Amino acid sequence: MVGGHANTTTSTNGRTIKLLEILNVRVVGNGDRFLILSHGFGTDQSAWQRILPFLTRDYKVILYDLVCAGSVNPDHFHFDRYTTLDAFVDDLLAILDALRIHRCAFIGHSFSAMIGILAAIRRPELFSKLILVGASPRFLNDGDYHGGFNREEIERVLAAMKANYEAWAMGYAPLAVGSDVPAVVREFSRTLFNMRPDISLFVARTVFNSDLRGVLELVCTPCVIVQTARDVSVPMSVAAYLRDHLGGRSTVEILPTEGHLPHLSAPQLLGPVLRRALTR
Repeated sequence: MVGGHANTTTSTNGRTIKLLEILNVRVVGNGDRFLILSHGFGTDQSAWQRILPFLTRDYKVILYDLVCAGSVNPDHFHFDRYTTLDAFVDDLLAILDALRIHRCAFIGHSFSAMIGILAAIRRPELFSKLILVGASPRFLNDGDYHGGFNREEIERVLAAMKANYEAWAMGYAPLAVGSDVPAVVREFSRTLFNMRPDISLFVARTVFNSDLRGVLELVCTPCVIVQTARDVSVPMSVAAYLRDHLGGRSTVEILPTEGHLPHLSAPQLLGPVLRRALTR
């Protein structure tokens, strides 16, 4: 298993599927503790490549692709199932159960951070720590809560994705990366383009319509919230909101850089922060 693809079967909706194969699950590293990495929207597990050298000495690192990623056969994405984040939580927990992992740390980026939060609420005994990178419980503004977007802005984004996905992706990639790192913009563009446009639009709508503020207090797992100083998708105030409303002990780490994808654009800053967060 270590260093390669894992393979087993699980049952979903009465069908037997090779979940670990479908989601390209890999376990790499040499440590005696387990750590699972869950990527965000528009990327796949390759987004963690620059971070792995900081982690694999001390951890067996589990990598997988979300079912919506372009690296996964789109036939496995069922629109009637992935209408909420709960189905993504089911996949995460099924992976851990299939690998017979009883305790691990979790690092999740963007909407995968919320997947981790929901998983830890459902199965708190599984998770020793949650590290939430660029996380947001709600992207939409709501009264005094500033999530970063109003409804009209969200609808414009979704309309642009529907009208011309390639043009939208070309415009969004440099905004999300933030920093002037052309190679990273190209890499993020590649994984965005790999997503099937209708799946990308569907998942974006699901994420934008999600609101997890009401369940944050149910989290008892220690959390570290990692946020860049300037993120086009997540305002700084959201990190403070998470810290103040998560039920378990939580701290905030601000990276002195910009962008929504620091694991791609600033691994030299993020990597040491993750190592420190895992050991405290």
